[in-house]
Amino acid sequence: MTATAHDITFRLEQKRRVQADFPGPKSIALTERRKAVVAAGVASSVPVYVADADGGIIHDVDGNSFIDLGSGIAVTSVGASDPAVVGAVKEAVEHFTHTCFMVTPYEGYVAVAEQLNRLTPGDHEKRTVLFNSGAEAVENAVKVARLATGRDAVVAFDHAYHGRTNLTMALTAKAMPYKTNFGPFAPEVYRMPMSYPFREENPSITGAEAAKRAITMIEKQIGGESVAAIIIEPIQGEGGFIVPADGFLPALAAWAKEKGIVFIADEVQSGFCRTGEWFAVNHEGVVPDIITMAKGIAGGMPLSAITGRADLLDAVHPGGLGGTYGGNPVACAAALASIGSMEEYDLNGRAKHIEELATGRLRELQAELAASGKSVIGDIRGRGAMLAIELVQAGSKEPNPELTKAVAAACLKEGVIILTCGTYGNVIRLLPPLVIGDELLLDGLEVLAAAIKAHA
Repeated sequence: MTATAHDITFRLEQKRRVQADFPGPKSIALTERRKAVVAAGVASSVPVYVADADGGIIHDVDGNSFIDLGSGIAVTSVGASDPAVVGAVKEAVEHFTHTCFMVTPYEGYVAVAEQLNRLTPGDHEKRTVLFNSGAEAVENAVKVARLATGRDAVVAFDHAYHGRTNLTMALTAKAMPYKTNFGPFAPEVYRMPMSYPFREENPSITGAEAAKRAITMIEKQIGGESVAAIIIEPIQGEGGFIVPADGFLPALAAWAKEKGIVFIADEVQSGFCRTGEWFAVNHEGVVPDIITMAKGIAGGMPLSAITGRADLLDAVHPGGLGGTYGGNPVACAAALASIGSMEEYDLNGRAKHIEELATGRLRELQAELAASGKSVIGDIRGRGAMLAIELVQAGSKEPNPELTKAVAAACLKEGVIILTCGTYGNVIRLLPPLVIGDELLLDGLEVLAAAIKAHA
């Protein structure tokens, strides 16, 4: 049975409230302190400092309350202070904070691996390795694929985002702010065209046809027998929450299997109930050889993982995978509790309910704007609670990043935190905590609707 807002108890009142002097004096003072000590390259999209967070609400140090439609970029799916996660972390800390699994192992690591082997797609024998961040998981998935296949080439896709390390920057498609002046990048990375239904030159192209387009380019430029891995986000994140046309992922996965290529699904942002399934590949029945995970895995604690076919991961020599903090015991305790809450609250069901509520209101808004001659919503897309609005110049598909920035700023002033993304900077992404109540979600959506109308 899917949990409702009435089934979940929150510490904080689930209402927004913004005072007239936003941002407040304490946040302004902290910003000044920050300028003197924090590197300028670290940016924050919201100019307030958090004091507390719970459910779908964030409180700042000046007493303002914001509706959280970002979840720390899809991390706090069970809420920012889920009681089960908080309790598990407290208990773990009382015993030990660290020993390093590569030195003196502990049960929590094994238990998380058991859960991930259970939850990830496919009934084949699996193995799991734990790390700290999404980029670290991606790096290690590629390492495993190269070692297991004896090949070098890795295929990624246009609009992709896979991280900020050297290899993951090479896999990432967007230059600014992620890659500009940070090269040279890791070699043997090749980029292929993505299925992007809203921006296809041929709007009738099917997913299978888009996959054939990419496969033809791979064969021509690299040769299938030289490819170690294909890595793809089943729903692209930073690139604009792009959902490929039905059939695109299955066709790629089938061709990869035929050619002995490791098919890696990067589910760092789309995993753990975010799309209404445990993983986004489940929507089309795709079973990856390796799946990368992070973000929503541990209720806000830093943890990531790769889970994949046993023959692939066991091909790596002892000591070839690991890291000092990988699978930290406190983070493992948080992950086990977070997964428990996801199942208890049926957060897959909640994500589907959020999709129904949000897309219904957004399509009403799209129709209202079109009727008034302000057709600035080009596309509404996504699955579950991973939704996007692509904003365009009225009556065209020309990206409208200026409107996107203005809408985000207007929402913030009214007490709603939204995130933007997209290759062209023109996409509003909605990533509410999966435990958010209907009333709070609808309030946030009304603020968003008003902001788009006011600036269109």
